[in-house]
Amino acid sequence: MVKIICDSSCDLSKELIEKYNLTVIPFKVMLGENEYRDGIDLTPDMIFEHVEKTNTLPKTAAINEFEYSEIFEREKCKDGIICFTISSKVSVTYNNAVAAAKNFDNVYVIDSLSLSTGLGIQAIYASILASKGLPAEEIVKKVEARRNNVQISFQTYKLNYLHKGGRCSSVQLLGANLLKIRPSIILKDGKMGMDKKYMGKMEKVCVKYVDDIFAEYNTPNKFLGIVTHASATPEILNIVKTQTEKNFQFDNLEVTCAGATVTSHCGENTIGVIYYNDNLSWD
Repeated sequence: MVKIICDSSCDLSKELIEKYNLTVIPFKVMLGENEYRDGIDLTPDMIFEHVEKTNTLPKTAAINEFEYSEIFEREKCKDGIICFTISSKVSVTYNNAVAAAKNFDNVYVIDSLSLSTGLGIQAIYASILASKGLPAEEIVKKVEARRNNVQISFQTYKLNYLHKGGRCSSVQLLGANLLKIRPSIILKDGKMGMDKKYMGKMEKVCVKYVDDIFAEYNTPNKFLGIVTHASATPEILNIVKTQTEKNFQFDNLEVTCAGATVTSHCGENTIGVIYYNDNLSWD
């Protein structure tokens, strides 16, 4: 069976990783002088604590060519390997994986043009196709054909992290804090950008965010929906899950915790809904 590999920006739970037989390569994240492995010994709360103490965001190191070569050698499979990477528009990781793959037969690298569970849902799809015995080349074609149909967005709580990362000005930050403006973030063409701007309490904002997402991306694929969050409160998490179920009944609605990528860019209480916005089959 074809082996599926992805990087830790997939933000999938241990249960989903095991269920779909995925191999996950962790990004290395620096909190000051201390190095951690994303998804293994690093939690969102550790990032929040670091930022509060130092007023600086973590630094993430791309997975290098040598690391990919080691993984491809270790996971060598006669049926082939398909490796998913975080969007090439936000990291050189894809280029490193492609360079490493050139030294192996039957290794395919897919630029997810996504991150977080937008990448994860593609890896799950590939795993399901692999379990049905499809050859690697056919799986790659099917995954890439629906890659642009992934709906991935997040609702932020505050602009502090976006400001620290240079994605909004001090004036925008001040105005947002005063007026309780809470922008949503959407991934388009492989890049994160601000989408709609909401105002008010996070509880009401999340209801509006979910309703707007399903109104605009209104052909969800029934098989799987994912709610991904960075230390959202139980109340916020319940609101988003409930509102998602009101808009659309997925066969499977999974909840996962965001790793270093989403947490470092968007901050605490960020939460998003991810799904394929199409009616294509999963086989």
